[in-house]
Amino acid sequence: MTSKIKVDNINKVSDDSNIINKSGTNITMGQNGDTVIIPNGVTEQIQSGGDIQVQSGGQITIASGATLTNNGTATGFASIAWQSSIVTAATLTAVAGNGYWIDTSSNACTITLPGSASVGDRLIFTDYARTWASYNVTIDPNSLNFQGRTTPQPVYATSGQSVDIVYSGATKGWIPNSDDDVTWETQPPPYTAHFLVIAGGGGGGGPQSSYGGGGGGAGGYRNSFNSEASGGGGSSETPLTFNGGIVYTITVGSGGAAGTSGVNGTVGQDSSIAGSDITNIVSAGGGYGASSSNTGGAGGSGGGGGYNQAGGSGTSNQGYAGGAGVAAANDGKGGGGGAGGTGADGTGSTGGNGGNGVASTITGASVTRAGGGGGGSGAGSGGGGTGGATGAGGGNATANTGSGAGGASTGSDNAGVGAIGVVILRMPTANYSGTTTGVPGVSTDGSDTILTFNASGSYTG
Repeated sequence: MTSKIKVDNINKVSDDSNIINKSGTNITMGQNGDTVIIPNGVTEQIQSGGDIQVQSGGQITIASGATLTNNGTATGFASIAWQSSIVTAATLTAVAGNGYWIDTSSNACTITLPGSASVGDRLIFTDYARTWASYNVTIDPNSLNFQGRTTPQPVYATSGQSVDIVYSGATKGWIPNSDDDVTWETQPPPYTAHFLVIAGGGGGGGPQSSYGGGGGGAGGYRNSFNSEASGGGGSSETPLTFNGGIVYTITVGSGGAAGTSGVNGTVGQDSSIAGSDITNIVSAGGGYGASSSNTGGAGGSGGGGGYNQAGGSGTSNQGYAGGAGVAAANDGKGGGGGAGGTGADGTGSTGGNGGNGVASTITGASVTRAGGGGGGSGAGSGGGGTGGATGAGGGNATANTGSGAGGASTGSDNAGVGAIGVVILRMPTANYSGTTTGVPGVSTDGSDTILTFNASGSYTG
């Protein structure tokens, strides 16, 4: 037989009195549909082995200010409040303690995590329509760490995923209990890479009869390191941001061929850095030195002009124009433009000097590169070839400086060959992946690693 006590309240009579539920027995409070209220300031304790049971339809209400303390094992309590609405928008601002169904059937979704969090805060995001592979989900940590860092933002791109994360504290931040995706975990954060990209220099102009050829222009010169200048009077450029796993293709442009009798030299080839996540850096090949009555070739820096002709134009922020040839016999042709200065005009029977190169310390030492080639009998600069004197051919430019070649002197003398360019990368040693092709030179300066590509290759971030 079951006994019942029917009262309005069960109260503790004094400080040393308790309502004790004998171990192994149950106290049932209220009938089906009743509410048992724990008032403000009351602490409810259940001794070991005892139970409080709320019958179907009933509930326990904990009033504001009351405390329900768990010193044992609590079961059956939901820790995540699953939201009834399906998220289809392109953005979601998440609230800790919630679970969200993310439907990317029509668009990608960026989820912004809470701006502040406490240890133990938890969130779950689930692929509602199994479409995350088509339209991805990106997690914005909102200035807090996600597995120890704030960038890059993790992207989930596997259909059927469920991302369950818990906040562990400021050091590691949000950590996945499960996310079925390890790509982001092994990918290093983005980092800054400085560059110097110099294209191949132009070939020197060939002779014709008693007229010498113009000097070849230097290859285009683009630089981001240490606020140093780019070519053509340009300022230092913004460095690149490299990302892990991305292959950056390095192209080193060859120098232009020498002009023969009555034939211009050829333009140097472009040098570049190309990658799927950057705006490609391209330096234009140096302009050719002209022969006979031809205008110097346009390029990164312009080539020197032929008999009574203007020099070629340079490219903005890469190099200067070439010098003009004069209407005079023998050697009076223009010098090729350099990265750091305009090629000089020919004067009388004297060819113009090539334009100056530009110095950079990107490798740790100051080196001047990308000088223009001298016109017939003129001087080169910064690696530029010297113009041929009477009875002598034009000089070849110094390899891997991107300098222009010297123009030919008169008669059957040869012109010079433009220099192959160079591409140099400088990045923190801590971020350097060590994965390259093309056998670049590898050196260090302080906390940085420098890659010098004297020929084409690649670097994987």
